[in-house]
Amino acid sequence: MLKLYPARIGLRYTSAKRRNHFISFISLISMVGLIIGVALLITVLSVMNGFDRELQQRILGMVPHAVIKPYATMTDWQALDKKVTAHPDVMAAAPFIQAQGMVTRNGAVNGVQLNGILPEEEEQVSIIVKHMVQGSLRDLKSGEFGIVVGEILARQLRLNLGDKVTIVLPEASLTPAGVFPRLKRFTVKGVFQVGADLDASLTLIHMDDAAKILRIKGSVHGVRLKMHDLFDAPNVARQIAQGLDDSYYSVDWTRTHGNLFEAIRMEKTMIGLLLMVIVAVAAFNIISTLVMVVTDKKSDIAILRTMGATPNAIMGIFIVQGAYIGIVGTLVGTAVGVVLSLNVSEIIHFVETTLKTQFLNPDVYFISDLPSQLLMSDVITISGSALTMSLLATLYPAWRASKVKPAEALRYE
Repeated sequence: MLKLYPARIGLRYTSAKRRNHFISFISLISMVGLIIGVALLITVLSVMNGFDRELQQRILGMVPHAVIKPYATMTDWQALDKKVTAHPDVMAAAPFIQAQGMVTRNGAVNGVQLNGILPEEEEQVSIIVKHMVQGSLRDLKSGEFGIVVGEILARQLRLNLGDKVTIVLPEASLTPAGVFPRLKRFTVKGVFQVGADLDASLTLIHMDDAAKILRIKGSVHGVRLKMHDLFDAPNVARQIAQGLDDSYYSVDWTRTHGNLFEAIRMEKTMIGLLLMVIVAVAAFNIISTLVMVVTDKKSDIAILRTMGATPNAIMGIFIVQGAYIGIVGTLVGTAVGVVLSLNVSEIIHFVETTLKTQFLNPDVYFISDLPSQLLMSDVITISGSALTMSLLATLYPAWRASKVKPAEALRYE
């Protein structure tokens, strides 16, 4: 039991009930600061993870993981489809025709990307079927000139199923009346919503119709690939392209959308470092707390030394006191952060409903809700860092306490 007296005295010092309540208040402030810092860091990083996950699932579920394209158009896409799907890392492949254009209706104009697809093939490489809110992808029939648009575009142009829109292509046609842009009327066959900016910029038409309006009948622009491992897409696409003749090349998602995900990763790193400063400040507040405790308890330290307490035992008293603040603050902060991370979407939804507002406008941001993904690795890293900084912060005040000389401390008592 005698060996445990540093721990018992250190725990008693954390309350300071007998006199100096100011020290107890400072200890509480240090602990609360640590709780807020750890909880905030876990919650914010979980939200950043959620954004990363949602963008991967939604945007990269809609856009190609990789494409194999000829330097010109190609006609025998079926042969290429068989070659690429034979690769063990490729789940599925589908042909496509791609063009830029504008959609106009009642004077409103929006720039869009036109994707000519085969509906039955597209279902194998895209998640769009799961996100159709009106109509069906299979409603796109060859020769009917139907079009599937995103929810944001449909809202901006006030489109419903069966409405007519005009597609304007960036190519001019020479007519007896002069030079006019190429125009074609389409009928809205479906509306999709993935909760990203693709809802405003992506449109789908049947591949045969796309070939007709682009005057490349019987040809396609390339084959879209869906990979088993999204992050291995660059290597797999490169291998496939190298196995073909020199008339083909590959383009993967890291070249078309990689800058977006790199930006999110960099933001997560920078925000994590900035919020870690809050944790560091809270942890090192323990230093000022313990320095004041040492100053206040000099006479107690001197009495303990005269009773035979060793310098190491004195150090142990104040290390226990600082460690108590750090451990409790870290554990409570971690628990609060985990609870907030698991319920942040519901909390934000409740606030939005109460205030009758929307924090993430889908017309501006990539997604319309606030996602969250709690990773155990983040929790362990944050908790471990906070606990380590807290323990390191106790060493200097504890060392000063062990150097208190009994005679000088008791001179004026």
